Amino acid sequence: MEWANYVRFVLALLVVLGLIGGFAWLARRWGMGGVQTGKRGPSGRLEVVEVLSVDPRRRLVLIRRDDREHLILLGADGERVIETGITPVGGARP
Repeated sequence: MEWANYVRFVLALLVVLGLIGGFAWLARRWGMGGVQTGKRGPSGRLEVVEVLSVDPRRRLVLIRRDDREHLILLGADGERVIETGITPVGGARP
């Protein structure tokens, strides 16, 4: 095989990896495949306020139900309620 074939192979590989990276970036930017904050359910009582990634396998999620907030740890081994009945900062819904 000539060296030109190797160069062509490497360039094609870089183009494919660039396309995969670009599509992944677009998917994250448009909110595909992750937890979206600020969305309310049909009744307007439940809302995801904030999500914080602790490590690649665990997330802290702050949810609001009516006038109370709850802190939940989500992970591969299950869910755990960290704190419940938190009064929102400012005391009311935005």
